[in-house]
Amino acid sequence: MKIIEHSYCADLSWTEPLAKQLKGKIDGNFIVVPEEVQSGTRYFLECEEGIVAYYINVKYYKNLHFIQKNTKDDFIGFYYDLTDGEARLVTNTAICDLGRWKYNLAVIDGSLKTNYQVKSGSHTYALCIFIQKNKLAAFIKDDTVLFSDLQQITDPKKNTIIKFDRISNESFHILNDLRKLKVGGPVFDLNLKATVHMLMSNYLKKIARNRTIIQTIRETDIKNIIAMQMFLIENIEGPFPSISLMAKKIEMSESKFKNLFKKITGLTPNSFFMDNKLALAKELLEDKQLTISQIANRLHYSNNSHFTLNFKEHFGISPKNFIKQL
Repeated sequence: MKIIEHSYCADLSWTEPLAKQLKGKIDGNFIVVPEEVQSGTRYFLECEEGIVAYYINVKYYKNLHFIQKNTKDDFIGFYYDLTDGEARLVTNTAICDLGRWKYNLAVIDGSLKTNYQVKSGSHTYALCIFIQKNKLAAFIKDDTVLFSDLQQITDPKKNTIIKFDRISNESFHILNDLRKLKVGGPVFDLNLKATVHMLMSNYLKKIARNRTIIQTIRETDIKNIIAMQMFLIENIEGPFPSISLMAKKIEMSESKFKNLFKKITGLTPNSFFMDNKLALAKELLEDKQLTISQIANRLHYSNNSHFTLNFKEHFGISPKNFIKQL
């Protein structure tokens, strides 16, 4: 496995060192990498001072291990990752599988060290957004999103910013529209800047609806919460496991478990479980191999009506009408 040691930040000082680590070069706004490592495109753009976008659409031909040790901690990284294949994000001993149908959004404080591992044959489509913490206030003000505790949220002494999440359907379509464009040039740059603003707006409005938990986090806590997220995913077809069971598994009090779970995912354990259960239901409907009744039974719904109600509340359309639109 080839090891790439690098850093990111909210300016373009990281681009040249990363290109060298990849045995490549900078050509305009492109990072050109040898074809024996990957094929495809790496493109960066300073959207405005303090906000940088990094667009990746590549197929890997080697196993790569990216070790990210940032030299600056004044920024937050938003990593939208729609990898088809095997990719994972590792924070010390915590492991989070990434990709289109797994976690596909990581929000990580620049102060944290991360490892990103991707296997040969994987196709990664990703957009990384690096934004200085002091730019968040201006961004939020422009978007009329209200955060009464913004200063505490962005203060590294009081709060560690980290979330592993799934992107919304709206954000997925925004990213997919960008993917259809030819990369490079004024038209693409304009669309890339617009995409950054729309994605940030969507995400900030989402988290503004929930109370942000202000606290620092130990690496062992991150490891334990991610372990319980994966436990829920592995048991997604069954009934919701109890809070007491999960807290006991990681030797944590129930109140601490619920607080940390919501801080890292933005959701309560039950909401996280139901969101992923319904995402699986949507995939099963798209596969067209099972009837609505069979899917309801497989996902342990008490009856079809309960499943239909939950699906419609979540996606705004009934399973029957969703199938018609496929």
